[in-house]
Order: sequence, then C-alpha cells, then structure tokens
Amino acid sequence: MRCAVLLAGILAATGVVAAPTVHLESSVERVPVLELFTSHGCSSCPPADTWLRTFVQHPGLWRELVPLSFHVDYWDRLGWPDRFAAKGYSQRQQDYRAAGHIRSVYTPGLVVNGREWRGWFSGGEPDLSQREEVGKLSLDLRGNGVAVVRFDPAARMQAGKVFAHLAVIGFGLSTPIGRGENAGRTLKEDFVVLGYDHTALEKSRRRWDLELPKTVPAETSRRAVAAWISSGSDPTPVQAVAGWLP
Repeated sequence: MRCAVLLAGILAATGVVAAPTVHLESSVERVPVLELFTSHGCSSCPPADTWLRTFVQHPGLWRELVPLSFHVDYWDRLGWPDRFAAKGYSQRQQDYRAAGHIRSVYTPGLVVNGREWRGWFSGGEPDLSQREEVGKLSLDLRGNGVAVVRFDPAARMQAGKVFAHLAVIGFGLSTPIGRGENAGRTLKEDFVVLGYDHTALEKSRRRWDLELPKTVPAETSRRAVAAWISSGSDPTPVQAVAGWLP
C-alpha cells in the first residue's frame, strides 16, 4: 500500500492522477552518468548547478546521458542546512574516494562514468563518447508502486554482489537561502536527487523488485526516475537508464 501511495504522490506532483506503467530501457551501449556533488552551503556551487541545468536541453538526455545532482550534508554546519542534503549522498562521494576514483572530497565535485572530472573548472565539456557494450538495463514502474529493474549483461560480470540503485529526480526547483555563504540568493536547480535507495543481489540474479524511494518535500515542475547498477564495492555505474515520469 505504501508503494502505491509513493508512486501516486509523485505522479500527482506532475498533475497526473492515474498511475500508468512506465517502461524504460537502455541500449546495450553504456549510458554515461554525470554526477554533481553540490551544496546550498557552498558559495562556489551555484555556477555548477546552473551549468548542470543546461543539460535539460541536451538532445540525448536520458538516452545518451543521465545527469544527477547529489546534495551533500557536510556543509550544513556553516549555518544553513541544505533541504535536499542527505548523509547517503555524502557517503557516495566518500565511496568514490575510497575506490580511488576521486582525489579528495569537495564541492562542487563532478564525476563522469565513475571518474573525477575537473574540466568544468576550465570551461571544458565532459567526454561522453566512450560507449562500450555492457548490456541492457530496463526499469518498469508498476501501478502498485513497485519498480522492477532487470539487467542483461553483454559479458560475464565479476564475482560478488551487484547493486541496483533507484533515484527520483526533481526539476524547476527554487530555494531562497537565508544564511551561510549563499545568504540572500535564490538558487534555481534541476536534476536534484530528491530520493535515493539501493539494494544488492548476488550476481547470479538479474532482477530487482524495489520500492520507489521516499522523497523530500519539494515543489517541482517535473520529475524523472533513474536506475543504475554497480558491482561490488565500486560505486561506478555499470549501466544506467532514466526517463521522465508522466
């Protein structure tokens, strides 16, 4: 019952009362994932947030690129708690560091396909051309609020657990900041992760039945959903799929 309420709430926020089944499927080629680690308490983050918003108009959005904005909580102590921040998002950034994929934990921090990317600071654009064949990932949102994730790998995966990740993403967000480094500003953001969860299965299984994650309260102009999988202790997305919610 709670699953149905979660999906109904997400669809209601977009002006849709019914809860039709949503089917999303990736190509066999790896879909690049662009992750921004940001915070309302960081004065250098708004330009990166603004840059990320430009991908709403990207012609290959969702099919060729999945942008995600994770709000970390370690700047909340500066006097203004980020309403979108979560400890798990900060931990994801720490996991990238533990895996040796980023040199340090900072904001704004950008990760492209699991690897640190500092090109944004010099006005560069991420290289999204590396599209090796990894397998197809599909996501089905059922009318009862259950998300079914399936993966058909193109090659044998390494031994160990495979994690399925699920995120609800918000667009058209506006946040007035009252204190801290961004005091007096109203921050406009897209691709904000409003809810996120993950679970593991042994590699022999390739189907996950998940609940949509709980989301923080937020007025959005539109929402999307993204799923990706990772292997073992490495947080790098092996394959991803995403799309708009109706």
